[in-house]
Amino acid sequence: MPLLAFDHVNIRTSHLADLVQWYEDNLGFRSGPRPEFPVPGAWLYLGDICVLHLIEADPEPMLYSEDESLRMEHIAFRAEGMAEFTANLTANGIAYKLFPFDALEIVLVFLRDPDGNRIHVDFPMAEQS
Repeated sequence: MPLLAFDHVNIRTSHLADLVQWYEDNLGFRSGPRPEFPVPGAWLYLGDICVLHLIEADPEPMLYSEDESLRMEHIAFRAEGMAEFTANLTANGIAYKLFPFDALEIVLVFLRDPDGNRIHVDFPMAEQS
């Protein structure tokens, strides 16, 4: 039985409302329908597809630190409009790093959400200024 498609990522947080707002404001997600569960949470969508599930953590997850070995190394997205994207990050005070990856002809924009989860957003190399 082969896998058919990627479905979603589930992230535990003790800052649910803040994380929802951060993903909406900085990555363009939108909150959408979520079935009733015994634990509070949110489902975030890109277009019509729900790709990120957030659930209220109990107990609170450990916060990120530089020397920590994470179980999930990163979440990645493809995008266009790197100048607008990085300008929005700068305007919102979000630190990021650019990593040109010549082998795939892309530029990775690395950032972290408020809980420290690592994200990279990949743009066509032609968009690098």
